[in-house]
Amino acid sequence: MKALVLSGGAGTRLRPITHTSAKQLVPVANKPVLFYGLEAIADAGVTEVGIVVGDTANEIREAVGDGSQFGIKVTYIPQDAPLGLAHAVLIAQDFLGDDDFVMYLGDNFIVGGISGLVEEFRADRPDAQILLTRVPNPTSFGVAELDGNGLVVGLEEKPKKPKSDLALVGVYLFTSAIHEAVRSIEPSWRGELEITHAIQWLIDEKRDVRSTTISGYWKDTGNVTDMLEVNRSVLETVEPVNAGTVDEDSEIIGRVRIEAGARVSGSRIVGPAIIGAGTVVSDAYIGPFTSVSEDCRIEDSEIEYSIVLRGSSVTGVRRVEASLIGRDVEVTPAPRNPAAHRLVLGDHSKVQISS
Repeated sequence: MKALVLSGGAGTRLRPITHTSAKQLVPVANKPVLFYGLEAIADAGVTEVGIVVGDTANEIREAVGDGSQFGIKVTYIPQDAPLGLAHAVLIAQDFLGDDDFVMYLGDNFIVGGISGLVEEFRADRPDAQILLTRVPNPTSFGVAELDGNGLVVGLEEKPKKPKSDLALVGVYLFTSAIHEAVRSIEPSWRGELEITHAIQWLIDEKRDVRSTTISGYWKDTGNVTDMLEVNRSVLETVEPVNAGTVDEDSEIIGRVRIEAGARVSGSRIVGPAIIGAGTVVSDAYIGPFTSVSEDCRIEDSEIEYSIVLRGSSVTGVRRVEASLIGRDVEVTPAPRNPAAHRLVLGDHSKVQISS
């Protein structure tokens, strides 16, 4: 069995962060979202992985390499434009051959991994198996319709009038039957080859299409709100570690991971939180559900429920919360004085904020 990981796409909902960074590499608890998926694939015993890449191919290649750090072997598959999930299957056929495979969207996050799902598929080998979860806003997703026996009878992509609240999670399992399906469909009104249309083709051809409805945690990390929520979820599991330096005037409360070379002085950190390697925290408060990446500086400031990427600084700012701050950003005081700040800052930004 192989895996096909989709890591193209423009990441428009995470701009301006994704103007200069691949959305799959935005870190959750100081580790890129994509890495969680690759680890889940390796844990399921799948070692041959094709990664579909687009404009951010060089960045993905640099981060993932040959896959050996995850115990997998990676083949990169260039996609000239994000023309749909079924198009990714189409261009990956040389890599996939006639093997069964799991398709995993690189910006999705599933707590608990996919080992059980892969094991179930290997045992029964339906032509397609999809993951479903109930969502409050099904118009934003591919939606499945089930009959009274729980069998999949129809799929729609972002329907205006959904027939159910069961959204497709970004993990699919297929036999080689999917290759005929993706060759048999036409582009949608969006100009894309939709994987929902390909699976619907299998249903119409009376192929064996099954579903598993999950009640566990799943998120598409395509926007800031969901990214912060996934960060919160992962930080709930962090184990307290202090590999840095914390002075006697500082207070560390709860599950806080302080990585090698980090220095904390005159500060209060309330977990769950992560302080990255080489980061300096001075006369500051870092609240729960905050990930500060490596080589940052948080000084004379308060920050909570936020993600701060590599090399950024927040100095002299009274309160920052629910924010995603890019790489090499400077956040400093300005004359005005609001009570709190919500920020989405791209890499190399400079912002002045009143303190």
